[in-house]
Amino acid sequence: MELVRECAASKDAAAWRELVRRFHPVIAASVLRTARRWCDPPRQLLDDLVQDTYLKLCNNDCRLLRSFQPEHSTSIFGFLQVMAANVVHDHFKAEHAGKRGAGRRTESLSDRAQSNPGATATGPGSSDAIERQIRLQQIDDVLARVVNGPDRERNCMIFLLYYRQGYTAAEIAALPSLQLTTKGVESIIARLTHMIRSQFTHEGFGRVKSL
Repeated sequence: MELVRECAASKDAAAWRELVRRFHPVIAASVLRTARRWCDPPRQLLDDLVQDTYLKLCNNDCRLLRSFQPEHSTSIFGFLQVMAANVVHDHFKAEHAGKRGAGRRTESLSDRAQSNPGATATGPGSSDAIERQIRLQQIDDVLARVVNGPDRERNCMIFLLYYRQGYTAAEIAALPSLQLTTKGVESIIARLTHMIRSQFTHEGFGRVKSL
């Protein structure tokens, strides 16, 4: 997207403020969810990890942003979620280095969507995993086309947090910047789910099993 390219190519303060405004909820939510896998994180630690994520975005002349190649308009959400989760995992792995059993493998969105330990038939590279990845791509393409209006980015983020990251409606509503109730989040999810299912039926893709 244009904003990401602008931030990657320059140090324009206004562009960076806009990037933070748009995507801070995604980063903060990913940091919180990932940190809770390790401990009950204090607020100060969460704030530090969020800041570390922004610093990682800026490192090496914004190398990560410059190398980011979006496949569709919602790719940035998954990119930032994975990056924030990696920052958190790296922090705790470094903190617990040397302690028995402390190492945890860093997950990516594709890991969570495709992996099934001990079941080769459904592991990465299997026909089931490839079919699922294709379906996820189809869902993302439809999402990018059917969601419009001034709240488009917010609604796409809610959809991805719910279906890809496993957040509950209550957890999403707890993000202060969204200013939504749990019922408000549930309404958005239900509306988008209906829109995507209808579009899949219209385009002949069949039932969306992952929704």
